[in-house]
Amino acid sequence: MSANSESAELGRYLRARRTQTRPEHGLTVGAGVRRTPGLRREELATLAGISIDHHVRLERGKETRPGPAVLDSLARALHMDDQEHQHLRELAARDAPEPPPAPSRSVRPHAPPRAR
Repeated sequence: MSANSESAELGRYLRARRTQTRPEHGLTVGAGVRRTPGLRREELATLAGISIDHHVRLERGKETRPGPAVLDSLARALHMDDQEHQHLRELAARDAPEPPPAPSRSVRPHAPPRAR
């Protein structure tokens, strides 16, 4: 699997869950026909207590390090059970880029002072 498709797994999972969640779960639904199946992005962001921009970055794979509180609030808003919530955490951990290695410091041996 390529790096791009790996980084998009979390976003694909969130989109799939969002389209499967009915808006009646926590929102007042207005009259009229909905063109979007499930929750709209802004509705999920509102229910999860995160900004719409943050949620869009998560779905597009631009944000790959959501914190535990964000994951927990998304899981609650999407009515995930424990297994689905754990899967969400695993996807986020898998998608998170590895931190860069600490720069190596080469230590030069201390030279004894020269005799004068």
